[in-house]
Amino acid sequence: MTLKEPVPVAPGTATGAKAEPPHRATAWPEARAAATSAGTAARAGREPRRLPLGQALGHALAEPLLALTDLPSFDTSAMDGWAVAGPGPWTVRTETPVLAGHAPAAALTDGEAVRIATGAPVPPGTTAVIRTEHSRTERTDTQRTDTQRADTERADTERADTERADTERAERAERPGTVAAPGPVLHALRDVVPGQDIRPRGQECRAGDELLPAGTEITPVVLGLAAAAGYDELPVPPRPRVEVLVLGDELLTAGLPHEGLIRDALGPMLGPWLAALGAEVLVTRRIGDDAEELYAAVTGSDADLVVTTGGTAAGPVDHLHRVLDKAGATLLVDGVKVRPGHPMLLAALGGHRHLVGLPGNPLAAVSGLLTLAEPLLAALVGTSLSGGRAPVLDEVHGHPYDTRLVPVVRRGEQLVPLRYNGPAMLRGIAVADGMAVVPPGGARSGQELDVLDLPWPPTSGAVPAQGACFT
Repeated sequence: MTLKEPVPVAPGTATGAKAEPPHRATAWPEARAAATSAGTAARAGREPRRLPLGQALGHALAEPLLALTDLPSFDTSAMDGWAVAGPGPWTVRTETPVLAGHAPAAALTDGEAVRIATGAPVPPGTTAVIRTEHSRTERTDTQRTDTQRADTERADTERADTERADTERAERAERPGTVAAPGPVLHALRDVVPGQDIRPRGQECRAGDELLPAGTEITPVVLGLAAAAGYDELPVPPRPRVEVLVLGDELLTAGLPHEGLIRDALGPMLGPWLAALGAEVLVTRRIGDDAEELYAAVTGSDADLVVTTGGTAAGPVDHLHRVLDKAGATLLVDGVKVRPGHPMLLAALGGHRHLVGLPGNPLAAVSGLLTLAEPLLAALVGTSLSGGRAPVLDEVHGHPYDTRLVPVVRRGEQLVPLRYNGPAMLRGIAVADGMAVVPPGGARSGQELDVLDLPWPPTSGAVPAQGACFT
């Protein structure tokens, strides 16, 4: 199939056939907003926990990261070289060099210099730091003429001798910071600008400054910044606890489908997907088409979110609505104007607990996961939903009344819809970069569409093994 052929229409969509009347359900954007609001309200009753830096990677900040100290916390040398005071040339104080991690040296007076290492506190009175490679020293009893100074070879040799002498003199000092007899004379080989190569206290931030907002993902760099700012632990939202209930007598957990039985595709998929969204998945349980067993599982769970699969419609074994009514749950979303997956639902179970009911068809369940479960979990952990907008390469047929979610890959700056996008199919989404949000009525070629990202790295436009997956 070529890229110019239309995207096949999944069951429930309309392109020429008689359109079915719009069903009474929540519009897709409003359903997502309702899920976000539910998660935000539930999060208000959850206290953050504090994790050691070594355990916080991958979580989100529950609170803004405020600097606990000035950074740097003292004036610091940015280079190895010489701390100098006033205009040059400078007399070198023959004492132990000022090193990082050691107490500052005695204050400098105009005309003095002291050797200093990168990261060391600059002595009081320091005007600038001169890099080693931008300086030279000479003994006071061997002043050289301009012509001699132009002799590069001799200068290099004399500088090496002087530095060895400086080191030996420093090692003979009675204790660090003891000022000995006047040493060599230091000359700058370049103009000296006041403040050069000094990192002033508070250059990066002052104590109390907000370094990162709440909700920021804790990456290795965030850990480094937090450590520099004085943190040993970081406040993170507790991971939402999720229980998955896979419903249906027809599901097999092993072997080939046979005699009306099919493999359970959602049980292996939902747990890892929810974990990638920041949840702590307590268990994935399989329950037959038994209303009492489902009621016991829903009311007996202490998870923050119960995710069910199947049973959301009005079939003879679709028990979920009756179970929720018996449990005293409040339906926040009962059906969504989206294809695939419109019979999804969101219910409040009480005590800041919720249930998301996903349709039983695999891609319809993915649609429900992205529509209701993902925004609820994102709000619970305080993170932002990821996504973007991009133009679609070709026309995409839509549903006359409902939003349509279509698996796509990115080809450069454009979206290419994938085949195998029917409610029961996973072949398209398995190689997708995301799900494009197609408005009611469809999208024309070049039209920008919202894209729902998937919680794993994109394929970067790689062609899947089944090349015919593209339309």
